[in-house]
Amino acid sequence: MFHGGLLVAVSLLYIAVLFGIAWYGDRRARTHGATRRRPLIYSLALAIYCTSWTFYGAVGQAATAGWSFASIFVGPILTFLLFWPVLAKMIRVAKHQNVTSIADFIASRYGKTQSLAAFASLVALVGTLPYIALQLKAVSTTFSVLTDASDVTHTPLFGDTAFYVAIVMAIFAILFGTRHTDATEHHEGLIHAVAFESLVKLLAFVVLGAFVTWGMFDGLGELMGHAESQLELQRQLANQDFGQSFWAQTLLAMLAILCLPRQFHVAVVENIHPDDATKARWLFPLYLLAIAFFVVPLAAAGLLLFSESGVEPDTYVLALSMASGHQWLTLLTFIGGFSAATGMVIVAAVAVSIMISNEIVIPALFRLRWFDTKARDYGRLVLRARRLTIVAVLAMAYGFYQLIAEFTSLASIGMLSFAAAAQFAPALIGGLYWKRGNRFGVIVGMNAGFAIWAYSLLMPAMINAGVLPAIWFEGGPLGFNWLSPRPCLAST
Repeated sequence: MFHGGLLVAVSLLYIAVLFGIAWYGDRRARTHGATRRRPLIYSLALAIYCTSWTFYGAVGQAATAGWSFASIFVGPILTFLLFWPVLAKMIRVAKHQNVTSIADFIASRYGKTQSLAAFASLVALVGTLPYIALQLKAVSTTFSVLTDASDVTHTPLFGDTAFYVAIVMAIFAILFGTRHTDATEHHEGLIHAVAFESLVKLLAFVVLGAFVTWGMFDGLGELMGHAESQLELQRQLANQDFGQSFWAQTLLAMLAILCLPRQFHVAVVENIHPDDATKARWLFPLYLLAIAFFVVPLAAAGLLLFSESGVEPDTYVLALSMASGHQWLTLLTFIGGFSAATGMVIVAAVAVSIMISNEIVIPALFRLRWFDTKARDYGRLVLRARRLTIVAVLAMAYGFYQLIAEFTSLASIGMLSFAAAAQFAPALIGGLYWKRGNRFGVIVGMNAGFAIWAYSLLMPAMINAGVLPAIWFEGGPLGFNWLSPRPCLAST
């Protein structure tokens, strides 16, 4: 076990390194322009897709549901290899129209409709909150496991690790994500920092996987041989059900790599040159394959060592690093998981804040005349709105974490956000290829999709967490059985 002070010190040192990298990236971009290594940096930044769900939750999902974990890797790989023209065209159109967010992109394809942009921003906000809450849950759980905290579900506000992580991430996002308002400029410092985090989490996961496979066991053959002798391992590893559920999750992952606000921001808004994206078409899938390679061995080792000890599958990665007997490996794993969580939080907060401030806050201020409309320089107002929005987004995500994150797995929260982001897909892809698309149809369709998502996925999660009455599962709201979200949940 580790002392909490040591973990805090390591975390602060790592964050200081991130600040240094972000500062260097901004400074170099101003003085020398884009580096020749930009394609590699861009490809690594795309790996913001691999959050704590991937780092911790994929192993946990493999241990409890067999090969179903593969959907989160297969989906984006299929998108990049088979449907690359969609992303390439998306980048070209966005550059031509100076798009600043996915909400702005959708609105621009349907007559720059303000109401559509505002609603898309709200969908992005609500869909992103569970995902940020997932990262806060992962960091909090990591601290509790490594410090052997006995009760993390009723931690006071000022003693909660997730609370301080949210504060630090808000500061980082404000400093390096709200420096300018020009849509043609890029957050080079932020992208450099995110790329570095992607490198760290890849290194940590691969080193742990290699050590467990060849250090704690004598290679894949021996590890899987031991696994075959365990009934539970046989059951999970033999679970190769690639039925409707697997392909539905794969489809969600295919759409998520395009529609998640943070992915759109990195892949489209922060793209500088088309060549960067062309090279990322091959580099990013290789990154995913490198991480996916060790998921099953780590899950097998976790089940073999901890299946009878009550260790949560989502913490197998940490438990294996601790079982290695090497503190350096445990700290490396901790930093890898910390990188996976914080990188997503930072970029998601920046992406959502741009949408909310541009499409809701600023237009509302104009209508309410809360400032001098004769002033020509609105830059300061926009930056202030974005900074306040970042704080508000992380505060709401922390509240969501307190409400339901403790009661659900990493994979279930992740899929909740994937399904929310998928509501953008018809409007996003249709806007690229269907010139006769109607903005009213898009608004109606997005409203219907969001309502179904909220009723069939978000409501059950809140019922399970005790936020809403449990009787709604059986009797439905207002006592009407046909209003129960359970049948909808089963069909989705």
